[in-house]
Amino acid sequence: MAWYEKSVFYQIYPLGFCGAPWQNDGVTRDRILKVRDWIPHLTALGADAVYFSPVFESDTHGYNTRDYAHVDCRLGGDDAFAQVCAALHAAGVRVVLDGVFNHVGRGFWAFQDVLQHRRESRYASWFHLNFEGDSPYHDGLWYEGWEGNYDLVKLNLDNPEVVDHLLGCVEGWISAFEIDGLRLDVAYLLPEHFLRRLRAFCDGRKADFFLVGEMIHGDYNRLVQPDMLHSATNYECYKGLHSSFNSGNMFEIAHSLARQFGPENWTLYRGKHLFNFVDNHDVSRIASLLSDKRQLPCIYGLLFAMPGIPCLYYGSEWGAEGEKRPGGDENLRPAFDAPQKNELTAFLARLSAAHKNSAALTCGDYKNIQIMPRQLIFQRQAQGERVLVAVNADSAPATMHFDAGAGRAVDLISGAMHDFGGGSELPPYSVAYWRVE
Repeated sequence: MAWYEKSVFYQIYPLGFCGAPWQNDGVTRDRILKVRDWIPHLTALGADAVYFSPVFESDTHGYNTRDYAHVDCRLGGDDAFAQVCAALHAAGVRVVLDGVFNHVGRGFWAFQDVLQHRRESRYASWFHLNFEGDSPYHDGLWYEGWEGNYDLVKLNLDNPEVVDHLLGCVEGWISAFEIDGLRLDVAYLLPEHFLRRLRAFCDGRKADFFLVGEMIHGDYNRLVQPDMLHSATNYECYKGLHSSFNSGNMFEIAHSLARQFGPENWTLYRGKHLFNFVDNHDVSRIASLLSDKRQLPCIYGLLFAMPGIPCLYYGSEWGAEGEKRPGGDENLRPAFDAPQKNELTAFLARLSAAHKNSAALTCGDYKNIQIMPRQLIFQRQAQGERVLVAVNADSAPATMHFDAGAGRAVDLISGAMHDFGGGSELPPYSVAYWRVE
């Protein structure tokens, strides 16, 4: 298996995590070095890789890039980030960066040249422009913005010069920071010819370089292909996870998982490792989304047991709250002085260890065994190992009767032995990974 297929990821939104000012003030401060202090926390959680949201020079929030070649001064610049990457690698933690290639910020150096020199700019073909139109900023020219957002200027990825520039920057990131992969922002909008070129380029620069694309909708098979992406963000199951708990309807997530990975011949993504999460920098934190916070261990239990690659969002591992609000996502991307430890973080560390030490949970097939409104049992099986995952999202104990095919099992989370004789009683708000002996 490739390293990313058996890894646990941890996402950090650096500008928020480090408490950087919203506007790029041009002042260099080594805020990103704070990550080094969190490395013991990451390794205790069992994180094998950190996915950093944007780190490069930008106007404000990171996704409006000014310069792909340099780390944002608000984070400390290139040298500070290189120190962080070296410390993570020394601890056995890989580094994945956000590749924001669909658009740039208005402060991007090539777009600034266009605003200054108009039709005479040698970079005019880098963007989708109309010099007879106008923008909401009254530039005296129209340009295509991302989904109508004119803070984000769409790049012309059909221009070979643009692609060469981006690939040159990726090569610089690999050389300077030894990065191990990229998460591609709004991958669903990126041309397939660009993704093929990027994949071939990265494959030629570093073995096992990981490419995961942000796909909010659509068929993941369109881009998760041998010559394009290795994985995609599993938004279908993201929605199914919290919705199943809040509505008391485990049939929803069970149907989604069976549709994606089940034994039927129409299954969509069997054999692929999608990127799974219960929250991230764009959505409300799971502790705010769940109607009953006592279900947090249960939903994380599903996250680590379902097919795919689990990813934790910084702060949510101890139950931090944050609701998405109109007008900005700053509430989702706060700074924390130090990592916290509680029962949830200890439980997630056990889930992480169980996940990584089980071939069935990292690469096994999927089959629903028993589904009830607030309970779910499914099977993962690979390399002679069989694991039954049991979840009880109810406030009362539940007795489940099913054919386990064996008399005894060990719970990979707690280490306790389990006897299937006479049915299985699940305590309230519990999850178990039974490896059948």
